[in-house]
Amino acid sequence: MSTTTLVRKAVNTRVSSIDVLRGLVMIIMALDHTRDYLHINAMFYNPVDLETTTPFLFFTRFITHFCAPSFVFLSGISAYLSGQKKTRQELSIFLLTRGFWLLFLELSVLNFAFWFDVTFSIIQLQVMWAIGISMLVLSSLIYLPKKVILGIGLILVFGHNALDGITFPAGTLLDFIWSILHQPKLIALTNSTKLIIMYPVLPWIGIMALGYCVGELYRNSFDPEQRRRILLKTGLLALGVFFLLRLVNIYGDSALWSVQATALFTIISFLNVTKYPPSLLYALMTLGVGLLILYAIDGKRSKWTNYLTTYGQVPLFYYVLHFFLIHLISVASLLLAGNSWAQINFQNGTGGIMPNQGLPLFATYLIWLIVVLSFYPMCHWYYSFKSTKKSKIWSYL
Repeated sequence: MSTTTLVRKAVNTRVSSIDVLRGLVMIIMALDHTRDYLHINAMFYNPVDLETTTPFLFFTRFITHFCAPSFVFLSGISAYLSGQKKTRQELSIFLLTRGFWLLFLELSVLNFAFWFDVTFSIIQLQVMWAIGISMLVLSSLIYLPKKVILGIGLILVFGHNALDGITFPAGTLLDFIWSILHQPKLIALTNSTKLIIMYPVLPWIGIMALGYCVGELYRNSFDPEQRRRILLKTGLLALGVFFLLRLVNIYGDSALWSVQATALFTIISFLNVTKYPPSLLYALMTLGVGLLILYAIDGKRSKWTNYLTTYGQVPLFYYVLHFFLIHLISVASLLLAGNSWAQINFQNGTGGIMPNQGLPLFATYLIWLIVVLSFYPMCHWYYSFKSTKKSKIWSYL
């Protein structure tokens, strides 16, 4: 076996854990979106509201909390690894152009996939928006020393909850800017167009910056055993700090936990941390688990890891198309239930979903599995197809 082949295999083993975790995240993510579009009344309730939720419903939503921060964090790692093959200027240009490309997709293709509204009466800023903005910022941060980038990431993740009490008069420019940075909000742009800022970018920039710094652990020359030790210790530390701060119940999340009528609902209250924007406790909990998974699968290869890798190698392809497929299934289910096409309103902020229509939760799980399995051959084909292409444009797809 040639030296080149050995090096290639070593590199593939080294970075495969990133694709494995990304693939796992993408599979779990599809559960949340399937629930959104197909579970009865999912568009009209909050699954983590302790007054109305059930344990099964809460944990169906809770498990998907791990997706967005892992996705953003892994994007930071991937940015660092991409920079190993580029000059700093080339990496900066790549992050800048890819960031703008993701923003374009969010505002056009993905917004249509969310709502099926050709008038774009609702513009929703979700995770691709957060990743795009974070990449734009990272394109400048990479010129700073790694320790400075790490410090900025830690300050943003650990410190942004100290800003929770800051507000500005509604409708002002400062209120709009603050909503983009830190405060989720629905803003009426015109009489017919509304902007939903679901992912204020400040903490997400911090999470991507931390991922970029962790990417250094995946350099070719980095000792694998040392990498595993760091991942293990950092993951345990993150979870330890989460439990300590959550027990103290003073800082790190605007939603404080409280003793409930049953022990199970007290646990649910304890775990019910804030995603919009991601609180410090939310980030510690989700990224702590993500780091432990990276530790556990580092250097491991099996049929299951190969299966997950297939999804993780083509994240953008999967992410865009799975929204279209799930939304189309939801529309088909409405028509099969006896509703006419004229009754389906795609401009009312629900993507056409109607009250008291939909499937029970167990059937939603079944559809989710069908969706995920149906994407495996498509992802496998697309990665094989993409691998044969030499043009740099394919790195954006």
